[in-house]
Amino acid sequence: MSREKRSYHSSVRADRARATRRRVVDAATTHFLDAGYASTSLAAVAGSAGVSVDTVYKTFGSKIGLLKAVLDVTIGGDDAPVGVLERAGPQALREEPDQREQVRMLASGVAGQLERIRPLDDILRSAAAVDQEAAGLREDIQVRQRRAAMRTIVGWIAVRGPLRDGLSVERAAQVVWTLTSPEVHLLMRDTGGWSQKSYRDWLAQALADGILAR
Repeated sequence: MSREKRSYHSSVRADRARATRRRVVDAATTHFLDAGYASTSLAAVAGSAGVSVDTVYKTFGSKIGLLKAVLDVTIGGDDAPVGVLERAGPQALREEPDQREQVRMLASGVAGQLERIRPLDDILRSAAAVDQEAAGLREDIQVRQRRAAMRTIVGWIAVRGPLRDGLSVERAAQVVWTLTSPEVHLLMRDTGGWSQKSYRDWLAQALADGILAR
């Protein structure tokens, strides 16, 4: 077989594998949202996706691995192999010269992301109360990954101007991490009944008041 044919067949296999992975992730998303983590079986997900249970195990390793894949796609907005901060929205924020506009962009991006991710985070939070692997996954996403991302973003904002009262980047990142948490979103949107726009506008003002020099 020629090099060109091998390359073609390899590309076709990769495309098929990615399509299969996406079908499984889509099916799992529906099952997790409808039934919760504990009541979702890999057999049910496999049946909905039209694949074998063995394929699900080979691709994702376990149910918690599948939930992680679902969360990764939901956080990013698609299954493109691009880091969250390397996507167009965060990179536009990084290049924005106006500090207050950066904060508005951050609030808008977080508000949109939380509308997608919060229902799944609610499921993960409930699972974390009784499942050690789920607890570890939520700790990784909501503490390690999100704190690191906010530290990077606040660093970009600090390049454009001073932070409030000599606030350090690390301390400002903690403020941003808290204000942009799923828990605050839950309180404002679900418990408080705020609209998405009201939450987004409040978040932009709260972030500006919390970290920017007056």
